[in-house]
Amino acid sequence: MLRRERSRFDHGPGSGRRRLILALATWGGVGRLPWMPGTWGTLAALPLWWLLTYLGPWGYGLALVALTAVSIRVTGRAQEYLGPDHPSIVFDEVVGLLAALAWAPPAWLWVLLGFTLFRLLDIGKPFPIEYCERLPGGWGVTLDDLAAGVMARGVLEVLIIASINMKLHVPG
Repeated sequence: MLRRERSRFDHGPGSGRRRLILALATWGGVGRLPWMPGTWGTLAALPLWWLLTYLGPWGYGLALVALTAVSIRVTGRAQEYLGPDHPSIVFDEVVGLLAALAWAPPAWLWVLLGFTLFRLLDIGKPFPIEYCERLPGGWGVTLDDLAAGVMARGVLEVLIIASINMKLHVPG
C-alpha cells in the first residue's frame, strides 16, 4: 500500500482487518507495482505454485478450492476500499495461475507456456471469461481469472499430450 493512501485505512475499528484484506488482495503489495500489475501478481504467484506442487494432486486441488473461496471474499471486500476490479487487486491472478498450472509437469517450458497462456486469456477475455467478469463483487473478479486459468490449463494439456505423442524431449 502506498504511504499516502495508508492514512485512509489506519484509523477506526476494523483498520487491521482492512489492511489484511488489502495486503491479501494486492498479494503483499505486488499489485501496487507500476505497469502490468496483473502480470506482476501472476509472477509473484509462482513460488506458491511451486510449494503447492509438493502437496500432491489432492492437496493441490483442495488448496486451489480454498484459495478460490478466499479470493472471492477478499477481492469483493477490497473493491469496497479501492473501487470495482481495481488494477492493484491481484489475488485473483494468483488463483488463475494456480488453475493454469494445476498438475502440470514442473518443467520450465510448461510453466512458461501456462503462464503465457493464462495472461493472454486473462487480458483477451474471450467467451466465457468475459461473461464471468460481469458477475457481481468478488465472484466476477475471481471467476474470470479462474476461467482463464482453466482454459489455459486445457490448452496446456493438449500441448503436453501432443509432445508426449510426438516423443519430444522437453528439458526440465
